[in-house]
Amino acid sequence: MDTQTLFDALGDPIRRRILAMLLSRDECCVCHLHEALDAPQPKVSRHLAVLRESGLVRARREGVWVHYRLHPELPAWAFRVLIHMKQGLDLETPAEAPAGCVACAA
Repeated sequence: MDTQTLFDALGDPIRRRILAMLLSRDECCVCHLHEALDAPQPKVSRHLAVLRESGLVRARREGVWVHYRLHPELPAWAFRVLIHMKQGLDLETPAEAPAGCVACAA
């Protein structure tokens, strides 16, 4: 990963909020992110695709649900940028995705 790729991915507020949530948890289901962001599921999925293509996150499918986490091989410098980015987000930005949702519990 290079700096241009990282900063291109960080160029959108929804992607920044997704990454902040993933910093707070090991893994998040798309339904958690969709609920926490109060954004349409297709929009959230598109932003997750950008993050996946940039190498920032990894996806894991479990049945019909897809779970996302930060890429385990993220360079230390990129991880530090994400931590500082999270610290600088507005207080209105959710720090965590909800603990669970009806869809995942079913």
